[in-house]
Formats: sequence, C-alpha cells, structure tokens
Amino acid sequence: MPASTAHIYYYFGSDEYAIRQQTSRFNKLFTDSTTADMNTSRLDARTVSKSELANALGAMPFLAPQRLVVLENISKRYSGVDGHQEFLALLETVPPSTLLVLIDPEEVKSQEIPKHWMVKWIAKVAGKAEYRLFVPPNDHEMPGWIAAEAKRQGGSIAPGAAARLAEMTGQETRQAAQEITKLLTYVNYAHPIGLEDVEAVSLVTASINVFDLVAALGQRNGRKSQALLHRLLEEHDAAELFGLIIRQFRLLIMTRELMDEGGTYKEAPTALALKPYIIEKIWPQAQKINIETLLAIYHRLLAMDEAAKTSAMPLDLALDTFIVDLSGGR
Repeated sequence: MPASTAHIYYYFGSDEYAIRQQTSRFNKLFTDSTTADMNTSRLDARTVSKSELANALGAMPFLAPQRLVVLENISKRYSGVDGHQEFLALLETVPPSTLLVLIDPEEVKSQEIPKHWMVKWIAKVAGKAEYRLFVPPNDHEMPGWIAAEAKRQGGSIAPGAAARLAEMTGQETRQAAQEITKLLTYVNYAHPIGLEDVEAVSLVTASINVFDLVAALGQRNGRKSQALLHRLLEEHDAAELFGLIIRQFRLLIMTRELMDEGGTYKEAPTALALKPYIIEKIWPQAQKINIETLLAIYHRLLAMDEAAKTSAMPLDLALDTFIVDLSGGR
C-alpha cells in the first residue's frame, strides 16, 4: 500500500490491467481474510444506490484501522457539471477511517489532465487525495513491459520471445499478462520463455485468423466470417479473441488515418511503428473502409466489452451478434 497521508485515491486511464494491479496492493491493509471481508466493499457507481454508497463510505472499520471501499466507473454515473458537483460533495463526507479507491478506466489525453474534474478537486484538497494516470506502454515499450511482467509472475522471457509476444498482443496489457501466465505454466517455470514456446502456445494462429476474419467482414461474407469466428472460439478463450479483434480494428483506424493524411504504404511501418508484414496485411483492408465506419465499429466493440463486464451479454454471444450484423448475415 502506498506510503501516504491520503485516504482517497483516484486511478484513471486506459490501462485497466495496471489500474487493477495497483488497486490490489491495498489488500495488504488487512492482516487476515476475515478482517478483509468485513471491512471491504467493492462497488460499481453505475449500479449502487446512493444510500448503499453513503453507508459503505461512512461505516466504521471493525477490528482494523481503516475500511477499504473500491468504487468503479464514477465518470459513467456522475457526468456533467451537476453530476460532478454531486459526487464531489459526497467525497467531502468520507471520513479518514475509510480508504477509498476510485477506478475510472477511460481514455484521457495528457493535455486534458489539468482540466479533469477529479484532478482539479484533488489539487484543492492536497494531502487528502491523490491521483494517478495509467496508460499502456507503446509498441516500443511493450517488450520491456512483457519482460518485467514475466519477472513479476516469477519467471522470465527471452528478448526475442518478448518482442514476438508484443507483436501479437499490441498494447493490450491484460491480454499479454494472460499469455505470460499461460507460457510460464507451459515451461513449468523451469527456463525462460523462448520464441519456440511463444510460437507453440500463444495466439500466433489466432492473430493470423483474425486478419482473415476481418477481411471476410469487409467482403460482407457472413458465412465465412461466422465459420472463422466459431473455429477461433473453439480454440481460444472469448476474452483473448476479443482483445485481438479490438487490436485489429485499432490498427485499421491508425492505418486509415495515415492514409487520409496522405501517408504512403512505404512510410507506414515507420509512421505506425509496426512490422512490415503487419502493414502488408492491414493496408489493403484499411483501403476498403472509411474512417467513420471504423470508428463506429470500434465504439461498438468498446460497448460490447462494457456489456460483458457487467454481465449484460456473454462475450461469445456478443461476438456472434456483432459478426452477423456487420456481415449482413450472408
């Protein structure tokens, strides 16, 4: 747990995996599981009632110096000036005996941070609250992040293997962490993960087939798209596959934006920091879809991810519906 006088922590940004890793450190506040269960509340701002939230924040700790309350998605519940004022007024009532961790996984640009409503409030209550922005490593940083994560999980990975895994997962830190766990189990922690292990165990085949899946979607070939999806779902976890699909559309958006700005195929590997073989596959796909369509699809994928996390719809069913809608069902 951070050494600080603060008792309210605001964690935000697009690297949800890093946010959850940081939040898990607060579990050290308690010496045993019974004390932890009795003094911990994990809530979602979108679904918790105002009275339930007020009770959780104001309750006294039991056989512990502090209670821990983790509250997620505050910006999705408390939006606009009125919503912000309502939530900030609630924060003013949180006693020091409650350690409050606020989780807000949202895309925030660096220039927007000083104007962010929570950051501005935290600046006014110095010592009472702290914030931290979490952004995923970029493509150049990702192999180093993978090496550090493998070490954190009790193993190691060869540089070439880390670079290959980074190519496949992109900036999806949660997916990369899952792959590292799988690979360390495969090598039984007996030796560093090698390139041959990555090729044998992780998502090389899935990555290739996701390119084919998106190509079939672009051709509005519903039968082929569904067949590829169902084959991938038989071989891979839905969450892993979904991460690859999100990454594919993010790459398409980056490539389409480069095209629209006058960038060329030859410039793409350097401009986008991608391997030439990825550009070779992604460039023809991006040529066939305009940026407006790509952004609409990407936002729908993010909404699907949100629905899966709140159990509104299972991810495999959501993917099936997504494919049918996008391909026209043919």
